[in-house]
Amino acid sequence: MTRKMLQFTHLPQRQPDKRAAALRRGDFHEISLGFDETRAGDQSSRCEQCGIPFCSLHCPVGNNIPDWLMLVAQGRMEEAYAASSATNTFPEICGRICPQDRLCEGSCVLEQSSHDSVTIGAVEKHITEHAFTQGWVKPGLPLSELGHSVGIIGGGPAGLAAAEALRRRGYGVTVYDRHDRMGGLMIYGIPGFKLEKPVVERRIRLMEDAGVVFVTGVEIGKTQSFAELRARHDAVLIATGVYKAKPLGLPGAERPHVHAALDYLIAQNRRDLGDAVAELDAKGKDVVVIGGGDTAMDCVRTAIRQGAKSVKCLYRRDRANMPGSKREVAHAEEEGVEFVWMAAPESISAEGVRANRMHLGMPDASGRQSPVVIAGSAFTLPADMVIAALGFDAEDVPTLFAAPDLAVSRWGTVEIDPQTQMTSLDGVFAAGDIVRGASLVVWAIKDGRDCAQAIHRYVSAKTAQAAE
Repeated sequence: MTRKMLQFTHLPQRQPDKRAAALRRGDFHEISLGFDETRAGDQSSRCEQCGIPFCSLHCPVGNNIPDWLMLVAQGRMEEAYAASSATNTFPEICGRICPQDRLCEGSCVLEQSSHDSVTIGAVEKHITEHAFTQGWVKPGLPLSELGHSVGIIGGGPAGLAAAEALRRRGYGVTVYDRHDRMGGLMIYGIPGFKLEKPVVERRIRLMEDAGVVFVTGVEIGKTQSFAELRARHDAVLIATGVYKAKPLGLPGAERPHVHAALDYLIAQNRRDLGDAVAELDAKGKDVVVIGGGDTAMDCVRTAIRQGAKSVKCLYRRDRANMPGSKREVAHAEEEGVEFVWMAAPESISAEGVRANRMHLGMPDASGRQSPVVIAGSAFTLPADMVIAALGFDAEDVPTLFAAPDLAVSRWGTVEIDPQTQMTSLDGVFAAGDIVRGASLVVWAIKDGRDCAQAIHRYVSAKTAQAAE
């Protein structure tokens, strides 16, 4: 069916139907039911086809969003998939987990009017899921082998995006990861109700079919020497991400019932993957999650599904200043999470979290109003499980890799030349969160794809120089 565009004056925005909150509280399946062909086409036809596509401009990977919306509206689904996958290694994953309300949809011209944005993320997911059912998604096989190899440290989104791009060019690619599965945070950090694990595993199988070699259980500096890795490959990419939890810095933070967010999420994701995991279960407990980002939302919603007695999210600013996705906050509230706004923790005891009420004062260096304690406002939230979700820092990569010449920033992230993507070590590149700090999966995908191009330029130049 071919539809006219600019139908936003006739068709209201419709997000995909969600499973009822009472139903989804009991499992870790995705909450969205997805679009069918008719609704995907109708919602795509709402696109205004702007002369300046702000949706694309605010998409980290530069997706050609108006193009594939028009193709979906016209029923040209195979072409829509070709357009969508041309700029994005994992479109079906970004369609599920990107905070579209802060990126493409939040920048949609319709969002700035009274018509509401185009449902870009849901359409993106629909395109690739339809492509999989039709058999259009194929391994990215190279036209020829170049005879050069690249070693990638880290099997998360940046490393996998780089691996896929390099393999398409004809490089031998080996990805090393310390975990027992590839996928990084897409497997272990993001809960199944946002991203079911078979979706990620399906992509990894495609990459294996294309010839990418995956080696799990490898810790660089322990089970594998970094120097040996550099000698083995023509280039090396560091894409380890950032996993070290930011400290709470509170009295009582070392108590046994206080846990890091990632440890908690990894435990549940391992259960979903079929592993036997006994620890870090919120069943029957009063849970307090400290933090206001997307990781905090993942934790509170996980605790609800584990059968917690109560789940509270403690955040020092108000709803309008919360860094997490507004949609995730809404989903959490639907599922029974209680938000304690304008409150900051002071200490943690066996009884719970002692906190103070806050008010917003003068803006800080980032332009956000600084939270200020209201004197005499202390109160205690009962808690026999406390989860710290304040974000992540970089690990000490030079020490872990026994590579003291690897330059890092004052935040511990690996420094690169922005033109070449290379680190201070010749032939060693870096991409993703280990360079930019904790960020979004879509930014890691962009960084990985960009770094693959930089590695190709480097190896090509070295090869040409050797031939002279």
